[in-house]
Amino acid sequence: MEHLDQITTIIALSMGVAWASGINLYATILMLGLLGTSGNLVLPPDLQILMNPLVIFAAGAMYLVEFAADKVPGVDNSWDTLHTFIRIPIGAALAAGAVGEMDPAVSLAAAIVGGGLAAGVHATKAGSRVLINTSPEPFSNWIVSLAEDATVIAGLWAALHYPVLFLVFLAIFVVAMIWMLPKLWRGVKLVFTALINFFSGSRKGPPPPPDFKLPPSFPELPGDSGKVG
Repeated sequence: MEHLDQITTIIALSMGVAWASGINLYATILMLGLLGTSGNLVLPPDLQILMNPLVIFAAGAMYLVEFAADKVPGVDNSWDTLHTFIRIPIGAALAAGAVGEMDPAVSLAAAIVGGGLAAGVHATKAGSRVLINTSPEPFSNWIVSLAEDATVIAGLWAALHYPVLFLVFLAIFVVAMIWMLPKLWRGVKLVFTALINFFSGSRKGPPPPPDFKLPPSFPELPGDSGKVG
């Protein structure tokens, strides 16, 4: 039974850091580093580098930058686009490091699953932000951003203290994410299509057909055949 609990804890921590990285990578690293430094969490050997003061400082500084960028509509979308190349690979690396000193195949499997989870969570966040930013008021953007930060903290805390409960909620989240992503993708396509049409000036009506003729009340000019062309 103790062995089973240990496996559950490792899986919850591994998938927890990958899931949280897809939402806010810097908050995840900062929280793990502070918990490890304060003695409230024993990090696996491969994650103990997160307790380095330089890593904590860098994560804290980048978290402050993201905290500000995440509250500005449009800037948050650019930030999310850039972090497609940051959150996913580091989320995979953190998931692999969380399994500790095990068989390399286990670490690779954790990296594969963790990277996929981080990618799905990141896509859900980025797509949701595009749709939320269509609202003219900024308050919804701020509320969602603060809720995301709180979710990362609460989720990691649950993964560390209630791993079984976290895994149940994670399974529900993954099912909901799979259901949401196609709808988010369609919504994002509509938003970008509308923006492209707006800036390209294609809101004008279509040109008249070639055989369009003037109404009878319009006198024809000399030499005019009655067609517009």
